[in-house]
Amino acid sequence: MAKTIISEGRTTSEAIEKGLKEIGLPKELCEIKVIDENKKSFFDILAPKIVKVEIKEKEAQKPEEFIIETTEQELEVAEKDLRKFLDDFTGKLKNQANYEIQIKDKCIYIEITGENLGNLIGHRGDALYALETILKAIANKKSENAVIVRLDIEKYKEKREKTLKDLAIRKAKLVEKTGKTITLEPMKPYERKIIHSVLQSNPNVQTRSIGQEPKRKIVISKNS
Repeated sequence: MAKTIISEGRTTSEAIEKGLKEIGLPKELCEIKVIDENKKSFFDILAPKIVKVEIKEKEAQKPEEFIIETTEQELEVAEKDLRKFLDDFTGKLKNQANYEIQIKDKCIYIEITGENLGNLIGHRGDALYALETILKAIANKKSENAVIVRLDIEKYKEKREKTLKDLAIRKAKLVEKTGKTITLEPMKPYERKIIHSVLQSNPNVQTRSIGQEPKRKIVISKNS
């Protein structure tokens, strides 16, 4: 529940400043309203002026992208269509490949396993992400709400995530030691998010993205 307080002061600024200290929040996270401004008249010139303000904590809003309204029926239809496609797709591969589908937290997770599936992963996962895009299109063809599909092949994403985390930590230590800014090679949004996430708890460095897709890069620099 949002916190609300009433603060008083001789001026509006003083009342707001006192109130923000009491509520313990910055001004941008509060709603401020003057509720009483006792102005002096000629007859009460000796009386102290009092300004009252109401300071209310803003309600936190959940980003729309995290609100998943996909129904169980839509997930079942999507899974059926995905299985039909994957049965045909894996059956035509020269190398024997198997797939597994799991529905968890209203997301459809697909794992493809087999031998010599490098071409199916591609350089830096290009083929994998292209196939994931196709699977998303199939899953959403008959659905009104967004069906989220996550594809991995031979644990590529899992291994890539570990590699990126190690890279982030290693480069951050170099920036801390030398004070020099480091620009990483172009990465996909999913990969950049991993780097940002790993280093956001490091108070000695900061990260930012520069450039345009698909050549957008992360810059790691020392905090001043």
